[in-house]
Amino acid sequence: MPDQSGRSIWIRVVALSLAAALIVLLLIAGSLSPSAQGLGTHQQLGLPPCSSLVMLGVRCPSCGMTTSWSYFVRGMWWQSARTNSGGFLLALGAIALIIYCLSVARRGRVPGVAAQRGIALTLFAIMVVTLTDWAIRLAQ
Repeated sequence: MPDQSGRSIWIRVVALSLAAALIVLLLIAGSLSPSAQGLGTHQQLGLPPCSSLVMLGVRCPSCGMTTSWSYFVRGMWWQSARTNSGGFLLALGAIALIIYCLSVARRGRVPGVAAQRGIALTLFAIMVVTLTDWAIRLAQ
């Protein structure tokens, strides 16, 4: 029989690491000034402009996500959703996942199948919203 205390420690470490990573992403978003153009905020981190926009002249599905998160952490949720609705939902999901990961870390148990399925379906729904938002933007 495997050592349950060792497994529990690893579950806690992974859950806390994921929560910490999401918190860091939200803190980084908070340190950036949202771009008035609705995209390009990530360039404040020294990253290049969107390759899709530069090479094809077309925004990619994630264009505006960093800007959306930057608005989100400031409580400017309408601007966040308008900038990139998938980004808004992803930031909202990040908050929920932080809380959930902290709960998993406290219990030291892997989430049940129903919880795992719920997380996967939520991420799938966010992807569908992101792609739908992108398709609408392309059509405009």
